[in-house]
Amino acid sequence: MFWYEEEVRQLEKKVSNKPPLSGRTVFYGSSSIRLWSSLAVDFPEKKPLNLGFGGSTLAACTWFFERLVVPANPSSIVFYAGDNDLGDNRHPEEVFLFFCTLVDKVAQYLPGTPLVYLAIKPSPARWAIVDRIHYTNKIISEKIQELPHCHFVDLYTPMLNNHGLPRRELYEADGLHLNPKGYALWRDVLLNSAVTF
Repeated sequence: MFWYEEEVRQLEKKVSNKPPLSGRTVFYGSSSIRLWSSLAVDFPEKKPLNLGFGGSTLAACTWFFERLVVPANPSSIVFYAGDNDLGDNRHPEEVFLFFCTLVDKVAQYLPGTPLVYLAIKPSPARWAIVDRIHYTNKIISEKIQELPHCHFVDLYTPMLNNHGLPRRELYEADGLHLNPKGYALWRDVLLNSAVTF
């Protein structure tokens, strides 16, 4: 995990410079979170703190949880990761196990804190592994049904067009990262979901 160290240290400073704030939601995960620059405008009442770091896997997010999320003492966590694990040829079952470890850490260090897991997106750049993405979302969502304080938000389905293919207009030219339209969709899906966070 050493290749994440520089960015993680910067995030640690960010957390230490933010005074404790009741009602704060931490947005945690990979570059899909890190690049969500409109969080403060999209969710002003949530007092969002962006702790995303580029290229991170679900495994890395679990590894750095104590260093980044625990000191922020959030009232809730919105989490997106797993995309890069699958892109690195990890199996869905491995991603599932990393998720289970993360959930255990939330229960241990931040008991009772709501965790909202955002489904892995169906990006054009990773369409070749869409079956693995779909299966990972399925097994994680089934696990979440058994867990208190844990919620699954389906971002996968609304990011598909009428032909069941990724909506290109939601992505940057690389076909992987979201553009402002993509983030607007994520905001709307989160706000219109039945999930309280």
